[in-house]
Amino acid sequence: MSTQVPALLDGLVDDAAVFPPGSAALPDALAAHRRHRAAWYAHLVGPLLVPASTVAAGELTGLVDFGEGLVVGLIGDTGTGGLPAALSRLAPDGVTARQVEVAVARRGEDPLPGIAELLRLIDAMPDVEAVYAELPLTFGLMGALDALAAARAEGVPVAAKFRTGGLAAELFPTPAELAAVICACRDRDLPFKLTAGLHQAVRHLDPETGFTHHGYANVLAATLAAAEGGGVRAVTELLTVADPRPLLEHTSGRLDAPRPLWVGFGSCSILEPLTDLIRLGLVNGGYDA
Repeated sequence: MSTQVPALLDGLVDDAAVFPPGSAALPDALAAHRRHRAAWYAHLVGPLLVPASTVAAGELTGLVDFGEGLVVGLIGDTGTGGLPAALSRLAPDGVTARQVEVAVARRGEDPLPGIAELLRLIDAMPDVEAVYAELPLTFGLMGALDALAAARAEGVPVAAKFRTGGLAAELFPTPAELAAVICACRDRDLPFKLTAGLHQAVRHLDPETGFTHHGYANVLAATLAAAEGGGVRAVTELLTVADPRPLLEHTSGRLDAPRPLWVGFGSCSILEPLTDLIRLGLVNGGYDA
């Protein structure tokens, strides 16, 4: 049996195998990514995410066949200044960077100078389809979204990225905070990505850390509600629920339509979100005969 991933979930999960908590070795991550790209659920999987420092150090060299057509997402762990060196190493290795993602400010910093620097660099990234500016959910956020929306309106392929978890409680936005950000992006017609903390489909408490994690099924339902005109309160309610049934009510009838606004998220495991989505009935598990 061959099973297609529905259009609503196309490219939802980027392959972040080399990042914590999985922290796979790059050769192992590449081998697993090739299997994912050849599997029946390939349409669920986005590019392999690789740190700019790893690429700049030449660690991909020799691991990729030139004609393989490997597509990656470049994560700017060295900041915006390290992006040109990393991008210059990809073409000789036969690798294409579909997207670039980089933090433009720390918490409490004004993000506008970082956005301005990133926008200057984008001119030197003609083959990159999308650039994501990671913004802290603190000082200057709305002004930063305005700046990204203005650049996007002029044809610059830039969008937003937000952190939804980490090793400290303040890195987990509340449902109301995340709902406000989703609605703010909706109001500006600005796509966004999320990173960290999205380990299960439905909102849940991690008993080891005591942190309550957002669920990616919650985010999906909440984004659909926002795209259809829902306000912050309605979006917050969907982000808060720990029962999958209201989430499925918002998603099951929309599986054949492209996903609005939310580009997706990175996961160090592809099979874990796939399994959750199968259990929820959003993907029908199957294998090519």
